[in-house]
Amino acid sequence: MKLDVLLGLQWGDEGKGKIVDVLTPRYEVIARFQGGPNAGHSLEFSGIKHVLHTIPSGIFHTQTANVVGNGVVIDPVVFKKETDALHNMGVDIQKNLFISKKAHLILPTHRFLDAASEAAKGQAKIGSTLKGIGPAYMDKTGRNGLRVGDISLPDFKERYNFLVEKHREILSHYEGFTYELEEAEQAFFQGIENLRSFEHIDSEYYVNQALLEGKAVLAEGAQGSLLDIDFGSYPFVTSSNTVSAGACTGLGVAPGKIGQVYGIFKAYCTRVGSGPFPTELFDETGERIRAVGREFGATTGRPRRCGWLDLPALKYSVMINGVTGLIMTKADVLSGFGDIQVCTAYRVNGVETEALPYNTEANYIEPVYTSMPGWSEDLTGVRSYDQIPENLKRYISFLEKALGVPVKILSVGPDREQTIEISR
Repeated sequence: MKLDVLLGLQWGDEGKGKIVDVLTPRYEVIARFQGGPNAGHSLEFSGIKHVLHTIPSGIFHTQTANVVGNGVVIDPVVFKKETDALHNMGVDIQKNLFISKKAHLILPTHRFLDAASEAAKGQAKIGSTLKGIGPAYMDKTGRNGLRVGDISLPDFKERYNFLVEKHREILSHYEGFTYELEEAEQAFFQGIENLRSFEHIDSEYYVNQALLEGKAVLAEGAQGSLLDIDFGSYPFVTSSNTVSAGACTGLGVAPGKIGQVYGIFKAYCTRVGSGPFPTELFDETGERIRAVGREFGATTGRPRRCGWLDLPALKYSVMINGVTGLIMTKADVLSGFGDIQVCTAYRVNGVETEALPYNTEANYIEPVYTSMPGWSEDLTGVRSYDQIPENLKRYISFLEKALGVPVKILSVGPDREQTIEISR
């Protein structure tokens, strides 16, 4: 049995949480492989919206095991809020949620370091979610970090204090930055006690054993491919590998065990925070996309920047991930927009190219657009491919031909029921 991967192909916020929730009945294990509470995976069903930050999006299906892998960084405070909310809904998460012993912990001082560093950058700030993600991954690669398995060791508090002192020394160099550690620590250690109540596992053994037993496993990514630490729009990226290769290191599975790779993208583009965005719209069309699409961050609440679909960037993501099937979300948002523009190439120094250049700053490249007829029909009640407007079918066919990969699923609304499987 091979492990399937589901990940975002843009700058995040593509709708991964909803699609994982929809696909979960086909899988026996859902495993998050990277990222942390900077993720905001939104699920909507029975008229209620749920936002998950650390816990895999299969948690509402009681027959499926959910694994937080070693590549994830966990903030015990955020994790406790998530688990408390699920407990209040009657979800028995103790039964089917498992945490890797090798997942790293986000300390309160990681969040302080994140805030101090971002404030010091001034106009050059990267748009961090200020969740402590970057500093936690820095400690991981610097071999200073604390892991979930450490909380069971008798000297955990000493290890914690040692790392906090290192952080306090760094923070002392940020002139004028103040923080309140004692109050933050109270919530942190309450979170640690909550974390202790869950089963901690050697997730690499768990996932590989599940595959050996023929169980269907889906690896769930966070953020998006264009935010990958190596292949994204550096330095305006996250601190982990968001591409399919990240599932290997984030879960401990060999490359040869990767099966289907499902790539999710919006029918247009959005981005939160700073960084290049070649097709960004600064006019009322961009404002309209934001309003209709409710484009505000699920984690931060910040308004998302909006623009037309960027095919060169999408092709790049398809290539580096080895995508085998596409999932397009938010097609309903573009209803009634008239003609729809698609960026099919860039003009760089007067030369047209379909490759993603090293520098994607707006003053360096100019998007080249192809105009396509839009659709006016309301898609939110559509439940089959036959009901889809012809112009949307043409849009999908155009993208499939350009990307060389079929669109397998179309999302026409936030609810799990507003999902169409395409079989032609």
